[in-house]
Amino acid sequence: MKLLHEGTITNQVLHKKLPFSMKRLYLEDLPVIEQVQAKVIESLPEKASLQALTTEEFLFILNERGLLVGAFVGDELIGFRALLIPEIDEEHLGWDIGLPPEDLRKVIYQEISVVLPEYRGNRLQQKLAEVIMKELPNLDEEFRYVCCTVAPLNIPSLKDKFTQAMYIAALKEKYEGLKRYILVKDLENQTVHYNGHVTVKLDDLEKQQQLLNEGYVGIGFQLVHGFHELQFAKPVL
Repeated sequence: MKLLHEGTITNQVLHKKLPFSMKRLYLEDLPVIEQVQAKVIESLPEKASLQALTTEEFLFILNERGLLVGAFVGDELIGFRALLIPEIDEEHLGWDIGLPPEDLRKVIYQEISVVLPEYRGNRLQQKLAEVIMKELPNLDEEFRYVCCTVAPLNIPSLKDKFTQAMYIAALKEKYEGLKRYILVKDLENQTVHYNGHVTVKLDDLEKQQQLLNEGYVGIGFQLVHGFHELQFAKPVL
């Protein structure tokens, strides 16, 4: 099995550094993938903050409609990250960010990213993102846009996406009525300049929606009086 990355990671329960590696996951890994997802969801205080994948969705990805990369300590899967080539339907995120129909096939989704609780605090989600994005060109199809959804107030997930230079392009109801940010990264236009910066409280979704309607995008966090606020700005075209 081809190793994609090797390093060391701290087990926060044992307070011990351990060697770990990353490799691509396949169909035979499905049972342990679902076990890790279940453990992570069980550990979350707010279960709705993570949109879990179904068995059918994992099978879809593993049957050459995407990519899964896992992190291992020895033979134990401790986290994974997924990319999904979506079906083009009315729920496609490309519609939400205003792409024309001919560009929808150029979209790939960053799907679920999970890390077992005892290995959090190691920037493992970010490392998994770096590795899986390096593997993206090895897929048979070519993609220009990387999209994903994130629940409002999910600061760790938003930080993860902002670190990858993704930006909030829309705020929509998805997954049967749940509010979600739609984030995107244009792989062909990664150097974007902004002006008109403004900060908005995390829970002021009405103001955020107004700014998005006016052409602003969400680009990061800013500390205001010790609290995180979302930073919005207008792309310079």
